[in-house]
Amino acid sequence: MLRWKLQRPIAVIDIESTGANPRLDRIIDLSILKLFPDGRRDLHAFRVNPGILIPPEATAIHHIADRDVADSPPFRTVAAQVFDLLNDSDLAGFGIIRFDVPMLIEEFARVELAFDDSRRRLIDAQRIFHIKEPRDLSAALSFYCGEFHLGAHSAESDVLATLKVLDAQFDKYPDLPSDLEALNQYCNPPKNPAWADRSGKLKWENGELVINFGVQNIGAKVRDLALNNPKYLKWMLKSDFPNDTKRIIADVLDGRFPSPPTPGEPPAR
Repeated sequence: MLRWKLQRPIAVIDIESTGANPRLDRIIDLSILKLFPDGRRDLHAFRVNPGILIPPEATAIHHIADRDVADSPPFRTVAAQVFDLLNDSDLAGFGIIRFDVPMLIEEFARVELAFDDSRRRLIDAQRIFHIKEPRDLSAALSFYCGEFHLGAHSAESDVLATLKVLDAQFDKYPDLPSDLEALNQYCNPPKNPAWADRSGKLKWENGELVINFGVQNIGAKVRDLALNNPKYLKWMLKSDFPNDTKRIIADVLDGRFPSPPTPGEPPAR
């Protein structure tokens, strides 16, 4: 029985993809198990054509080949439906903080939908598992539930297995908070409050936005680069940086400078 105290829906999600890089790879399979405060559950599954070839090493893991998605719609045709399903929900899953949520953010950005994870509680069974018993989902299901995960790397099977593991974790660890906000903090501790973007490529220093990577321009004020070396910022827009980083840089090049965070403002996630 689910022990979470839900104030709003929570969506348990799992993604199978063309690879492990959220910025370069694409979704193939997405399952969403949406849980409501009144006890209702809705399961939704989406098979999409990624628009790029599926590498053999990815197919070897999830057994989805190019022929299996040839007649499936692209993500953009289901994006609005997925966005609406998740719009009012906190998120849960196995490894979602590292992979699934960044993958969704990038896919939504490609169709000009801003998916904001900063105001959602992110409950990650993998984080709990790795804190308590470092292993993977199949081992978690065996360890906590005494079951073999025969359907591993099927998105629907994985999302159902994740829910079983989460429930069993509450049985095994009575110190786990049932309050979603406290559990969010346990799974997803705040990142450096000086970071201006999720990955920390840009940060605030003495009220100025500065570059926080590389060698040549680390510590350089973004405002000065916009005036004296805009080619560097334009290079960032064309390179492999997360979409939220690029949005800040695009705004700067258009003359819109972000304001530094006010004291007490929640840090970027």
